[in-house]
Amino acid sequence: MSKKWIVIGLVIFLGLFLSPFWYNLVIKMGKAAPMPEVELTTKAKAAGQCVMPKDYMTQEHMQLLDVWRLKVVRGAVRDFVNPEGKIYNMSLSNTCLDCHSNKAEFCDRCHNYASVRPYCWDCHIDNPQGEMK
Repeated sequence: MSKKWIVIGLVIFLGLFLSPFWYNLVIKMGKAAPMPEVELTTKAKAAGQCVMPKDYMTQEHMQLLDVWRLKVVRGAVRDFVNPEGKIYNMSLSNTCLDCHSNKAEFCDRCHNYASVRPYCWDCHIDNPQGEMK
């Protein structure tokens, strides 16, 4: 007697459940948006290198920042030595944001593209020196 309602309910459920897949295959044709181009500041361009190689920083910067945070907060270690032997201060505000001060053109572009909301900005301001924008 209720077979008709069960079939209608299953059809509606499957339609709603499969709609994101259908949208991606039919409407977008499975194409992702192009990866954004980030803009380096003149200071970052002049430095020529980051604390680690570009490929590593592109993929692993959050893990590096987590390690830095643990070492600074729990171990009171402030210096980071990269593979080339150069010493950096383990600080998001004073090391990273010193070169990458254009948060909207550098950090936000990739984070918005990847749909991630890092918790860095809960504690760190994006303009550590307090300069006028």
